[in-house]
Amino acid sequence: MDLRAAAAGALAARLSPRYLEEHCLIPLGLEDDSTLTAAAGMPLDPTVLDELSRIFERPVRVVPVEAAEIRAALLAARPAAPADTETIAPAPDDAAAVAVGDLRALANEAPVIQFVNVMLLDALKAGASDVHVESTTEGLRVRMRLDGVLRDISTLGKAHQSGILSRIKLLAGLDIAERRVPQDGRARLALADREVDLRVSTLPSIYGESAVVRLLDHSTTARGLAELGLSAELEARFDRLIHRPTGLILVTGPTGSGKTTTLYAALGRVNGAAVKILTVEDPVEYRLAGITQIPVNRRAGLGFGSALRSMLRHDPDIIMVGEMRDRETAEIAVQAALTGHLVLSTLHTNDAVGGITRLVDMGIEPYLVSATVEAILAQRLVRVLCDACAEPIEPTSAELATAPASVAKRIDRRFRRPRGCEACSGTGYRGRRGIYELFVPTERIRARVAQGATLDELRALARDDGLITLREAAWEAARTGLTSIAEVLRVTAADEQ
Repeated sequence: MDLRAAAAGALAARLSPRYLEEHCLIPLGLEDDSTLTAAAGMPLDPTVLDELSRIFERPVRVVPVEAAEIRAALLAARPAAPADTETIAPAPDDAAAVAVGDLRALANEAPVIQFVNVMLLDALKAGASDVHVESTTEGLRVRMRLDGVLRDISTLGKAHQSGILSRIKLLAGLDIAERRVPQDGRARLALADREVDLRVSTLPSIYGESAVVRLLDHSTTARGLAELGLSAELEARFDRLIHRPTGLILVTGPTGSGKTTTLYAALGRVNGAAVKILTVEDPVEYRLAGITQIPVNRRAGLGFGSALRSMLRHDPDIIMVGEMRDRETAEIAVQAALTGHLVLSTLHTNDAVGGITRLVDMGIEPYLVSATVEAILAQRLVRVLCDACAEPIEPTSAELATAPASVAKRIDRRFRRPRGCEACSGTGYRGRRGIYELFVPTERIRARVAQGATLDELRALARDDGLITLREAAWEAARTGLTSIAEVLRVTAADEQ
């Protein structure tokens, strides 16, 4: 049931906001023109039921709902502030700025607390990776990133803007009085008996602050290697690589492409009583039994570089570095790979071969890159078509012109497109799956890396050696009906010839 829509609907408008809040109820709809269905957050007194029956001239059926959800929906449906309200949020040192004590009071109002809690809980239940709370001319716009795509959830008037943003900042330990500069913080909450880490980032804008909350659910378990969507051949090759005793294995891709999930799956495959595995992460996303996991703590002076140095003194067999962000971390990781350790890490590059030149750009000598890199796995996440509503299509000649020859000429093509139904909430997609590009340097490529070869040259050599690119892997997923052509074009870039 859409409580927010019902709270702003015509049935709710027949009752005063104060009456709805006092009795914690929202009229939902009329059943067969004979019964009123109402959501209630607490048992309703018989006199209240009589009043509702008299006002709507029909019997009332009550549906129990969490009180916090009803109050949050009522808050979202409240009218915005008067028209003379300032549209641009004042700077903290402005004479018109809200005092810190007032901000704290707004942030601690029960409806504000309930709205933020329900917003985060809804995001958690939906499987959203991020919640975006954005200041606009009208107030606040709330969106969630589901399956990699943002969706509008609700809008609120400017009357609630300061309170909700201040509440989010309080949760993350940020300075609620400072609204001129970006801030970053984190928090750990218990939502619906699940422990969740929040990473909060705020930015100033012309209409006030905006915040993004990333949710990391510790109650979910890390996926196994067989669950990632790797083909049988690719999984077997990657499995052999992660069982090597030494070297550097990298996973590349943009933020949110599932790199860390892949690393966890690899660690789960090699974990055992005979090996010691240490990780340094920012933050620790999943808890892995039998593995020592170290969270980065920059305030205490523990960054990736310093943690990695200390880890080498603990006699590890395998080291996982959450991300190679700077030259210091990359140098230590390369030295560890040279001195008898298997090192797994991530990089932000567009493709697998680009990981080689990225390391060189970070200041690692080409001969060291050549000697240590065992493999680079690039990946993206594509949305999977909903089997309940996806419909078959015949691709246009223009679409097939962008496809690799190996896909365009296959006679067993089973392309589908999204339509949208109740099962997939009208999106046409349900869940996501990885597509992969595995680059394993051959001896001739290693020689060219050591000699300082360009990225274009390395890509050409890799293609000659049989590299299957991300675009090819995505088109193969579309050919088999797993995803759509539109999703292939959205997620991957055309291969450079």
